[in-house]
Amino acid sequence: MHHALVHAMRAAGLVALGIAAGCGPAQPARPSTSQAAGSVSQLQTAVLLPAAPAAGSPRYEADRQVFRATRALQGTPRWSQAQHDVEYATPVLLDDFSCAMGVKLDASQLPQLTALVDQASTAADASTAPAKKANQRQRPFLIDQGATCQPTDQLAKSFDYPSGHATRGWAVGLVLTELAPDRASDLLLRSRAFADSRVVCGVHNLSAVEAGAVNGAAVVAALHADAAFQQQLAAARQELAAYRKTAPSNAGPQCSAEHALIAPTPY
Repeated sequence: MHHALVHAMRAAGLVALGIAAGCGPAQPARPSTSQAAGSVSQLQTAVLLPAAPAAGSPRYEADRQVFRATRALQGTPRWSQAQHDVEYATPVLLDDFSCAMGVKLDASQLPQLTALVDQASTAADASTAPAKKANQRQRPFLIDQGATCQPTDQLAKSFDYPSGHATRGWAVGLVLTELAPDRASDLLLRSRAFADSRVVCGVHNLSAVEAGAVNGAAVVAALHADAAFQQQLAAARQELAAYRKTAPSNAGPQCSAEHALIAPTPY
């Protein structure tokens, strides 16, 4: 994933340069979800991302090999983590990043942070549809037989590339890193693990997860050109800084175990 992250950061810089001149007038501090999606409407994700691997290509066969090999993880703690990571509603996602942040992220006590994560998540979701439609890549369980960590009836009707979960996980992790740069390594590791869970789960190819890292970084770069996002970012930064001064540390066996589980790549 290191290679994917480097490309993601480069993409973020390029997109930021490309859209900064088009920044519109200031928006209200609490943007609607439609405004959040609109802030990334200029991103041409079908062009930005590499084309999904073509059938028979080395990358395509590598995806198949990773899917087949990771089916051996069924029933392991990493499989259980992948099942947990299926749910990505904002309160759950904040809790998922709690160990990485060093304090429990309780959505009920962090309304500004919750609004910010909602905004980033909505924008991330909006960015994936054009690339999925352009590539129309099948999900791995439709190509090779193997267990998945979640039901596939609905997933089978949607496309693989890029991964929406990975896009959201990276977008949220990058935003949280801006708010707490002292926790950067742990927060970005959790983003990578959240994306890796889709490979473990068997519902996304590795290439789709890697594309999600690029896509998530591009989304965050695009959001930075939006005045409403900047206002929400500032409000969440102030709120989180005050919260971290009083919230008890969550360092302990549970977080140590999570780190040990997610640090190795599962493929």
